[in-house]
Amino acid sequence: MADKLETPTLDAEGATLLHAISEHGGYAFVSMATLAAEAGDPRAAEAAREMAWEQLHSGPWHSVLPVWRDAYSMACLHVARLHFSNGELSEALRVLDMGLIMGGSLLRKDLDSAVEKVSAVARDSTVSDQSSDRRLVRHELDQEEVLRSLPIKSLSCKIVVKRPALSLEGFLREYFLSGSPVIISDCMAHWPARTKWNDLDYLKRVAGDRTVPVEVGKNYLCSQWKQELITFSQFLARIEANNCSDNPTYLAQHPLFDQISELRKDICVPDYCFAGGGELRPLNAWFGPAGTVTPLHHDPHHNILAQVVGKKYIRLYSASVSEELYPYTETMLKNSSQVDLDNIDETQFPKVHDLEFQDCILEEVTRKSRGKTQEGVIRCHKPWEYMIHLVKLKQKRIETRYGNL
Repeated sequence: MADKLETPTLDAEGATLLHAISEHGGYAFVSMATLAAEAGDPRAAEAAREMAWEQLHSGPWHSVLPVWRDAYSMACLHVARLHFSNGELSEALRVLDMGLIMGGSLLRKDLDSAVEKVSAVARDSTVSDQSSDRRLVRHELDQEEVLRSLPIKSLSCKIVVKRPALSLEGFLREYFLSGSPVIISDCMAHWPARTKWNDLDYLKRVAGDRTVPVEVGKNYLCSQWKQELITFSQFLARIEANNCSDNPTYLAQHPLFDQISELRKDICVPDYCFAGGGELRPLNAWFGPAGTVTPLHHDPHHNILAQVVGKKYIRLYSASVSEELYPYTETMLKNSSQVDLDNIDETQFPKVHDLEFQDCILEEVTRKSRGKTQEGVIRCHKPWEYMIHLVKLKQKRIETRYGNL
């Protein structure tokens, strides 16, 4: 195999970047990075990466100087190049992913092209068993199972309306302009993700060695909640085991498709995303086991949520009842409610019980209806609308979310 990763941007901009780093006191980093580049010294490369890592954790993320994020990317490229030349493909991918997740934008193209090359070599050296049947979701749940797992009064009030194959004009006129939520069915049948993402072997083959950030714990409001960096294979193994529903591992709000281009090819951006004009905002992935709960919260922009595999319960409260949902007063949590819909403390939150809401179960649909297959569901909701994503349906699921409009 070719034993070198090409880094054209680093080759062209490296001297300028090193000069900028030295101007910010990074003399030791410059020394180690230069030794790594010129002599291929693995210890110098790792030392440079550790120095940049320390700078990334020297204070709040927003206060980290961009030059140190680019320095971290540079060091990751040096380390990955050495791993790759030694045939250590998994280690090279792990380091490159850290550069993509934590590094700056200057060397992004070099990181992306390096990942593509290492991934291609890794796939060529892997023999997969095409005959196996290892699906994430295998069974359907009956209505009684679903209702037992949901908060009180679920699916008993106003259900979000479902429209099959809704036209863009109809979406604009009937839902977007009025700010009303809608489930749009029969619009994802052409997505390769619909079948591929329920195949464990496929997911491991295209993303198994990639490093991703995950959340561990019931939700981000719990004191035990934490974040980890693990490989996608390790993440899938936790989902398969799913032995601890009180401490689930959840890949949430992560730009997975920017990081892993193979998965991006499996989805399509719906035309509905561009109904309001302007550019698409975040394109993120949510991927987790049964029992995952996103607390009642609101977002600052419209969302289109595409359910690819499994089921998800969603409850929506109008922005007009924000105060009755008792939002946190702390700056970091002010978009989240203090109310736990699974266990409402009516003494502390007396106004919640009688509030009106809309809800639905967003699900991957594969049943036959009058000879036509209904596949996939997209749901739209407006900004500042309070929403809970509650997944307690004893079923794993995957979805993507597009923030725009």
